[in-house]
Amino acid sequence: MAVEFKDYYTTLGVPRDANEADIKKAFRKLAREHHPDVAKDKKGAEEKFKEINEAYEVLGDPEKRKKYDTLGPNWNQEGGFQPPPDWAGAGGARRRARSTGGGPEAREFHFGGTGFSDFFEQFFGGGASAGGGVYGFGGGTEDDEGFFHAAANQPHRGRDVEGDILVTLQEAMEGTKRPISLQTVDPATGKQETHEFTVRIPAGASDGRRIRVPGKGGPGYNGGEPGDLFLRVRLAAHPEFRAKESDLYHDLDLAPWEAVLGAEIEVPSLDGNKLKMRIPAGTQNGQQLRLRGRGLPKGRSGERGDLYVVVNVQLPTTLTEEERAHWEALAKSSHFRPR
Repeated sequence: MAVEFKDYYTTLGVPRDANEADIKKAFRKLAREHHPDVAKDKKGAEEKFKEINEAYEVLGDPEKRKKYDTLGPNWNQEGGFQPPPDWAGAGGARRRARSTGGGPEAREFHFGGTGFSDFFEQFFGGGASAGGGVYGFGGGTEDDEGFFHAAANQPHRGRDVEGDILVTLQEAMEGTKRPISLQTVDPATGKQETHEFTVRIPAGASDGRRIRVPGKGGPGYNGGEPGDLFLRVRLAAHPEFRAKESDLYHDLDLAPWEAVLGAEIEVPSLDGNKLKMRIPAGTQNGQQLRLRGRGLPKGRSGERGDLYVVVNVQLPTTLTEEERAHWEALAKSSHFRPR
């Protein structure tokens, strides 16, 4: 089935030969502009923010970007995107299924409300189910052609289906409920069925966590129970923070004199408040300063992780004559010797 191609370079507004630094810079600029917390058009900004995150999820990962770039001349053909025969995206290698007892054929699954497009789900998403393939049924055997055979006249549990769900750091902070739809398509008949339900994302949901939705996977065969749906949390990239389990990291630019002499500064927080912190005199480039209890929740304990402020000392690239004179005077009078 053809899916709509996503031009991630156009989404981020960068050329196809952009380096990693330019891609990150473009993402941060767009993410700040379209972040739902600051945009006036909340709904429109939310959709744009998801598109930006999806693009950065692929282009910001060297391995995913390399796969994406192998699309070559097929990337914009008419009639919808079809990958090259040898293209091996993360979710592109789908196993087919064939029933042996007159049962239903393999089904295709399409998600709605997860924050990712069908294009991402098919080629960069989870792809595989807990039972060894998105399509098909529990039990049975696989032939040399890669077809799955379900034994006739025996009940078999449906396959577990796995997909990705994009969760913002704010949602991970507070927890939320998300309306999700799962559409199944029978390729043999073209019949479509859409199931809608609500998924609860708990506070403190970490990247990679799987959320189980019982009975929402592939249909059972010969009276067997349906499989389960597993949604794997993918934390959305944030323009100000990076998450590692329950801890947050924020990059802080400092002037050389702030690092040397110390300073009182403010840093952002996920709570929306500015946090005051003291930069100790003699702070080194790359040093991490910890603010306790300002990270993400740790499950149901009520405790929170920490916020780490990562120091990035910035040097001026242009100088006035007066500034140059001050730097030259400092160079002559200072006893500091780095070598």
